[in-house]
Amino acid sequence: MARQQQDIDELFDVRNHFYIGNYQQCINEAQKIKPSSPEVAMERNVFLYRAYIAQRKFRVVLDEINNSSPPDLQPLKTLADYFANPHHREAIVAELDKAASHSNLDNHNFLIVAATIYYHEKNLEGALRILHDVDHLECMALTLQIYLKMDRLDLARKELKAMQEKDDDATLTQLAQAWLNITSGGDKLQDAYYIFQEMIDKHSSTSMLLNGQATCFIGQAKYEEAETALQEALDKDSNNPDTLINMIVLSQHMGKPPEVANRYLSQLKDSHLEHPFVKEYLQKEIEFHRLKKQYSSSA
Repeated sequence: MARQQQDIDELFDVRNHFYIGNYQQCINEAQKIKPSSPEVAMERNVFLYRAYIAQRKFRVVLDEINNSSPPDLQPLKTLADYFANPHHREAIVAELDKAASHSNLDNHNFLIVAATIYYHEKNLEGALRILHDVDHLECMALTLQIYLKMDRLDLARKELKAMQEKDDDATLTQLAQAWLNITSGGDKLQDAYYIFQEMIDKHSSTSMLLNGQATCFIGQAKYEEAETALQEALDKDSNNPDTLINMIVLSQHMGKPPEVANRYLSQLKDSHLEHPFVKEYLQKEIEFHRLKKQYSSSA
């Protein structure tokens, strides 16, 4: 009976809801669990706080994790601080650089947080350095995402193969396969769509999975199907940045009036000023106005 108890993955639902972007359900499941050991309790708390960060409820994490909290939780406070307080970022990255030089490879939470922050800082080499040779599925999935960002499909394929050898059926491995398929394009887009659909059938539809499907549809020029998926995603979370960005792209493809895309853009600027897409857009806007002024003066 004891052996049977050990074989049960108490956090299976918590983990999977987090990975597919069902953050509220992840929190609900985490709060229901009665952990069988301190290790399970710790991992449960890690996913609980990560789900709050994903929902942008940074204050919960900053209030509940203090200096006397266990080392496994400390990186999550750093991550919440990084996202909540842009003026702290330079100092946080400097501290991270120091800590990374003698990082403990057993503290996967530190590795994931450090790589996530480096990723947001556009320091992809730094993120890869800290994840190098770490045999942990989530670290491997993050490495694969970084390779895709760098347009290194060859290295992403190698990473996926390693993930499949470690656990072919894992939700993260399946998602990694879908991300790689989307980047590869062509016939692989349909394969990616089926992976997202299987996840929706098995777990539930989330903004993340629906955006994945919409991306597949846009890549196949199936704009009406993409619109249906994105409308469902908006119903689930009307403020999700990926949904809003995909809606802007889709509006252009479908030839909708400019004000339709502009509404989504205004909403994005209003709620996600720190999002890389918004930062880049605003930078281009400034550059455009500078050039316009320059040419008007010389005319």
